Amino acid sequence: MSMERLDRQVDAYVTWKRDLIREITRYRSWLAHNRLSSEAVESRLDRALRILRTDHITMAFVGEYSRGKTELINSLLFSGYGQRILPSRAGRTTMCPTELFFDPRSERSYIRLLPIESRLEDTSIAQLKRTPRHWLNIPLDPQDPDEMVEAFTQVAMTKAMPVEQAIQLGFHPDALERSDDPAEVLVPAWRHALVNFDHPLLRQGLRILDTPGLNALGSEPELTLSMLPNAQAVLFMLSADAGVTASDMEIWQQHVRQLDVDTHGNLFAVLNKIDVLWDDLAGDDFVSDAIRQMRASTAQQLGIDSEHVLPLSAKQALLAKVRGDQALLERSQIEQLEQLLATRILAQKERLLEEQVVQQVLALLHNSQHVLNLRRDKVIEQRALLDSHQQGNGQMLLELTARTRHDHNRHHKRLLELRTNQHLLQRQGELLGAAIRAARLEEHLTRLRRSLTGSLTTLGINLAILHFFRSVEQDLNALELEAARANKMVAAIYNRHNEENPLQGIDAPQFEIQPFQRELRSLQLKADQFRLQLKTLLTEQRTLTRRFFATLVQEVIGLHQRLRQEATRWAGDALTPLLQHSLENKQQLETHMLRLKSLAQTNQQNSQRGQLLTRYCSELDQQLAQAAEMLRALRLPAPLRRQAKVVSLTGAARH
Repeated sequence: MSMERLDRQVDAYVTWKRDLIREITRYRSWLAHNRLSSEAVESRLDRALRILRTDHITMAFVGEYSRGKTELINSLLFSGYGQRILPSRAGRTTMCPTELFFDPRSERSYIRLLPIESRLEDTSIAQLKRTPRHWLNIPLDPQDPDEMVEAFTQVAMTKAMPVEQAIQLGFHPDALERSDDPAEVLVPAWRHALVNFDHPLLRQGLRILDTPGLNALGSEPELTLSMLPNAQAVLFMLSADAGVTASDMEIWQQHVRQLDVDTHGNLFAVLNKIDVLWDDLAGDDFVSDAIRQMRASTAQQLGIDSEHVLPLSAKQALLAKVRGDQALLERSQIEQLEQLLATRILAQKERLLEEQVVQQVLALLHNSQHVLNLRRDKVIEQRALLDSHQQGNGQMLLELTARTRHDHNRHHKRLLELRTNQHLLQRQGELLGAAIRAARLEEHLTRLRRSLTGSLTTLGINLAILHFFRSVEQDLNALELEAARANKMVAAIYNRHNEENPLQGIDAPQFEIQPFQRELRSLQLKADQFRLQLKTLLTEQRTLTRRFFATLVQEVIGLHQRLRQEATRWAGDALTPLLQHSLENKQQLETHMLRLKSLAQTNQQNSQRGQLLTRYCSELDQQLAQAAEMLRALRLPAPLRRQAKVVSLTGAARH
């Protein structure tokens, strides 16, 4: 079955990550053994290991009510229970955004629920996640399906409250169901749910974000500003029995379409409930044709490729899995979605890890290998010299020591120069930080808060927001000028190294500010959309306006912090490859001098001296063989690329 294939592919991905962790840890010990370790290299390896250990894949489900999001999650994760675990019935079952994941640090499974009243404060969900006391904790027993069902019904609970109070919490009254009391409406009891339980896919790092319909997206700014853009894939749910409705289109245009950039093309429309088109009398060809037409028209309406529209029946897929009915499972077409999740999302994660981890570690390892090769060449050269000067080779050893010392001094001098450059670059890093210092952002924020509090008109709010974004944008432009200077300086230092070491050219790492500028523009776009909607908002919804900007401001603060960290990290790391090169050469020459000194001081026969050098040479061969092994292991393509290679090779063999 396809789900088993998805399981297998996720397993292969996790095994690959585990292998990478093992090889990096092994490389670290190897560096220490060969006296090639340094603080800068250690911190790079630490960062690589941290990325590997905290990596996960987030998949978000978005769409209007009654599109079958919950049923699809039941089918993907809970079919093994033989019943529906998540509440899935007609109407608005999931009014509370829900995250499903596995937390290996937690001893037991749980559901944590955040009361809806927390919306009255400006605190974001991300901040509240760090304080468990704000959440109601319900233990989950994965061995007891009935208890699981009971616990999950809590997530969909609603409560009655006066209309004014609901408006204050950010809800639009027209979008809420009426209570038995005509003066009251029903609102979700919970603002957010966190579900931690053990499932093979979740254990491998998959996280699922299940979001409610339009009103919840509009009234919980954090979903659209932060949670959805951080997902690796977004599945936009539609229903074949309704087609693309006006409210579907509103969600698509306001909250989803622009996520294509954030998800790197992993934005899909799921056309659910295709079983309504199944017609036993008309035959399979008629049904296939109807589905194909609906898929094409949906793609056209949304403005996406038709292969990004996935027709399926989540309900029939769940039934098929529970009954073990392979024919029905194939007809439900869920396997196409599962296959797509496996290949597209995992392939993207593999690509990111290859860029952020594998390439970085390979560059370090290449450098170390080169230095050890130099060390070995020196030993072979000196052994040859000793062999050709059988007489008086004590003198020869002294000359070799003197020559090695001369090389050592040259590298030592180069290292001192690089350290001076490093100090200059750190000063440049401080200038980068000064252009976007926290105090400066705080000034913009104070001005924004003052304007928002004082503004009674939509125009006043609009101007305040425009001014805030313009100020932050100007800071980033000032930073761009400083970055250009710093990049020029680093490029000059690398050029000199490359001229002196033509066989070991290294590209200068540049400080990239463009991704942060793009992110700021994207946030500004979201703020503009919200500003344009302001006139349609009820004046009582000032709470929502305040919360939207509290969330937006948190995003800008986060962007600012990451940019400052990146500037500091870059300034500290930019010269690491060159420092590593000189330091390793210097250390290898020191080790070499010690060996030569001990050879010169002993009164051994020439043959014994030759034996010592031979032993040293074979020791280096052994270390180099280990380095080659590690390089081979790190160069192994990621599982999906490996699989693609095998497929193309077998295809070529057939032809």
